[in-house]
Amino acid sequence: MIETDVLVIGAGPAGSAASKHAALGGADVILIDKKSEIGTPKRCAEGIYDHGLKWLGIEPDPQWAVQRINGGTIIAPDGTRLTLDETILPERGYIIERKVFDKYMAMDAARAGAKIMVKTIAKSIMRDEDDKGSFFIVDCEHMGEIIEIKASILIAADGPESRIAKALGINSTTNPKDMMSGVQYEMVGVNCERMDLIELHIGAFTDGGYAWIFPKGDDIANVGIGISSTCKKPAIDFLNDFIDSYPPLNNAKAVELNVGGDPIGGLIERIYDDNFLVCGDAAGQVDPITGGGIILGMLGGMTAGQVAAKAIKDKDYSKERLKEYDILYDKHTQGAIPKLKIAHEVYRSLEDDDFNKIIQAFAGLDIQNMKPKDIIKLFLKISPRLALKFSKLFKILF
Repeated sequence: MIETDVLVIGAGPAGSAASKHAALGGADVILIDKKSEIGTPKRCAEGIYDHGLKWLGIEPDPQWAVQRINGGTIIAPDGTRLTLDETILPERGYIIERKVFDKYMAMDAARAGAKIMVKTIAKSIMRDEDDKGSFFIVDCEHMGEIIEIKASILIAADGPESRIAKALGINSTTNPKDMMSGVQYEMVGVNCERMDLIELHIGAFTDGGYAWIFPKGDDIANVGIGISSTCKKPAIDFLNDFIDSYPPLNNAKAVELNVGGDPIGGLIERIYDDNFLVCGDAAGQVDPITGGGIILGMLGGMTAGQVAAKAIKDKDYSKERLKEYDILYDKHTQGAIPKLKIAHEVYRSLEDDDFNKIIQAFAGLDIQNMKPKDIIKLFLKISPRLALKFSKLFKILF
């Protein structure tokens, strides 16, 4: 029997952030991951933004921050381009090497005091209690041997549709329409107009998703697509068609293939319970518009770790005590995920002609100095029907 204050399951960025901050808060922490090597395989377009790193207190490292990104270009179905670069946007970012980044985040957790156990999978979980309070007993297979870990608080960071959350009675199932099917090549020989900008190709063909090109330096880029998992045609067919039709990719060749599901339905029904917290993709801490989850998931992990450490000090692991996690996460993210879910519902309802009209209307405008009322007026000018579609979103944002 191994005893610890906090057991974190899953060493992705969210799990490592939870482990790091729980350890920094004075808790004894064990972080387990089923893989032999943390960070592989990657299921990510690898974009991250500056403010997110600042919120997390992370300094960019050239070993994982491989390409500076100065903005992006949105390409409508008719080819109209809307470029938002450093002359317009205050925000910049990086394309990271996710396999290296994940490992570095786990190392940060280890430096903070967490114990890391790779090739360790949770096989069964049992609640119990004694005169000191309630706890979990987790049977794990570690390097081929069965071990038991006793923990006062369990943090699940085990990815989409968390099996740990389900085992403990929390519904983490994603509605099929809210699970994006993603497929991506890492390619060499990419020749985009600017390799310091990401490209987002939008259109009804993705059923609420988009195709992307995320440059990684020189002529290398992640080229992928996310579509609704309910589409009858496989995502890889959409991606191959996109690559064949887009001239900057005519000479590009794939050196890696990544596939995976991305939950974009928003937060799961409950992200805390007695002795239990959920963070990262497992909690639905993912941007419903872009599918990006690194920063939102790590903010969830950081908050979960901090709350867990304080609960350990207080010797109070009840859901009433751990509810603070839910409150603080909503505060840290300014309630972004529910708002973005509404935005995605609007986005998903648009047709190619709508996308074309919107991008054409914004292209060439002084977007940096536009006020909310100017945006509303522009949509009314484009189409009263579109303005009505966006009215619910305008109320939330403005």
